[in-house]
Amino acid sequence: MRPPASDRPAPLLTTAVLALSSALLLALVAGEWPPLVALDEGIADTTHRWAVADHGTTQVLRILTDWVWDPLTMRLLCAAVAVWLVWRRSAWWTALWLALTCALGTAAQQSLKAAVGRPRPQWPDPVDSAHYAAFPSGHTMTATVVCGLLLWLLHRGGTGRTLWRTALTAAGVSVVGVGLTRVWLGVHWPSDVLGGWLLGALVVALAVLAYEWERDGRKHPH
Repeated sequence: MRPPASDRPAPLLTTAVLALSSALLLALVAGEWPPLVALDEGIADTTHRWAVADHGTTQVLRILTDWVWDPLTMRLLCAAVAVWLVWRRSAWWTALWLALTCALGTAAQQSLKAAVGRPRPQWPDPVDSAHYAAFPSGHTMTATVVCGLLLWLLHRGGTGRTLWRTALTAAGVSVVGVGLTRVWLGVHWPSDVLGGWLLGALVVALAVLAYEWERDGRKHPH
């Protein structure tokens, strides 16, 4: 038998908090709640002025968001790790779980974009461009999912302290950094980025629960 859900209160509580927070933000964005709209517009206006004035920083952030933290780069990283898991560890189930979670995260992201249909910020003097709907931020959600999954795999594998700290720092900089670049470049509202962080973390939490549930099921068959 599988252990009861009460044996895993912390992961379940974390998942529930993320789900409720994501649902609340989604409702506020879809309903165009005036205080949220005003906050988004105020932050976006300020950061856009900075982006126009500071051309050097804007160019650096464009390179980071278009190449280093681009969703395609993140998915290729995920695919490379999945191949490594099969090649070096023969961990077929873990590799499949990793690839499937990334794919489902992308599908959820695109579905929400289509369902909410939120317009992106519009500027008379844009510093960058992006297409399709705004909420949630695809760059932010993809980075959160991929970095979160890889960090969990490293932690589960019992990696060394130096590697763990390096990976944690790189993941933190990537997840936070990509969100900030999307607002600075004027292609997302701040709440789009917050949605990407929350929904990405929710995908990771659900995936970890599913992985542990399946593993417990194999250890304790009916």
